[in-house]
Amino acid sequence: GNLADLVDGNNAFALDIYNALRSENGNLILSPYSMSLALAMTYAGARGDTESQMAQAMHYAPQEQLHPAFNALDLELEKKPINLDKDQEPLQINIANSVWTEKTLPLMPEFLDTIAVNYGAGIHLADFMNKPNEERVAINNWVSDETEERIKDLLPDGTISPDTRMVLVNAIYFKADWFNKFYPNSTHDGTFHLLDGTEATVKVMGETMHDVPYVQGNGYQAIELAYAGETAAMDIILPDEGNFETFE
Repeated sequence: GNLADLVDGNNAFALDIYNALRSENGNLILSPYSMSLALAMTYAGARGDTESQMAQAMHYAPQEQLHPAFNALDLELEKKPINLDKDQEPLQINIANSVWTEKTLPLMPEFLDTIAVNYGAGIHLADFMNKPNEERVAINNWVSDETEERIKDLLPDGTISPDTRMVLVNAIYFKADWFNKFYPNSTHDGTFHLLDGTEATVKVMGETMHDVPYVQGNGYQAIELAYAGETAAMDIILPDEGNFETFE
């Protein structure tokens, strides 16, 4: 029950953050799960008004329910997938958390225990006061290692200062084949409708599929494309007017 409540809360937060950002110009790619997971580690140290306000904004359950539920969800996501086709690469997902704190900052044992037990987050003692840039590079190197070198410079120059006291890091690496493959010989030139009303010719993947989950609502269409060997899927949202504003 706590796991189901956590998923419902994360979905509600995802819609909240999307509605807050959807009017911004440009494409929108975000990971609400990363935000919710990283902030849950700070929620473990929050009390009083801060705790109640975070719970309301993030749709968090009470402390004693939320953290074990995040642990259960993490274990569920990292279960070894079963490949259905010997030619398909195994699905890979790596969810890594870490906490970097100024070495002079006192931390309560209860906080350390909560994030260690439920988030697998190791505490890295950092010298932010004297070596902020060196610590920034160390964090970036950790993220690079955890994401198969796909994210190399998470923190730009100047983002860590002598005033920094704690950095929470959540890194997700995901790689999988499609359940229904898109073959290169099916790719063709197609028309892409830009938001300013102009058009561009782009390479478009194509494939004939059957029994694909599909829904249409007011102003949008959506399909669910499954990954091989796992129940995970990617929802593609297509606004009715043909403008590809976001991919989720």
